Amino acid sequence: MAESTTAVSPCGSSAPSSSGGGAGTGTGAEGAAQGGLMGMFFPLIIFIAIFYFFIIRPQKKRDKQHNNMIAGINRGDQIVTIGGFLGTVREVRDDTFQIEIAEGVRVRILKSAVQTKRAASSNENQGAAS
Repeated sequence: MAESTTAVSPCGSSAPSSSGGGAGTGTGAEGAAQGGLMGMFFPLIIFIAIFYFFIIRPQKKRDKQHNNMIAGINRGDQIVTIGGFLGTVREVRDDTFQIEIAEGVRVRILKSAVQTKRAASSNENQGAAS
């Protein structure tokens, strides 16, 4: 016959315990703890995946396109700076461009300050050809 005893914890609450056949004891608590950890980490993993695919990956793609665009800028190309200045590239150096923003007004800017490269408008090309 199995004996049943009551154990008293230091907090004052009592919990029944059995002293027979200890093969099945403790496995239920370990399984619950294992499921609890997976339940805690699963939302975190999903959050990280969403963050990567919606924020990090598109930003890397934009950076790569911008760097390719800057590498493709040559003398005579029209650009727009981050500050909104429109200019024509007159000189290309390692990390800077010299651009002409008005006739006779040349400034040196960092390559990182270029926002976009503009397509040459047909009016300016026709004026240059005349």
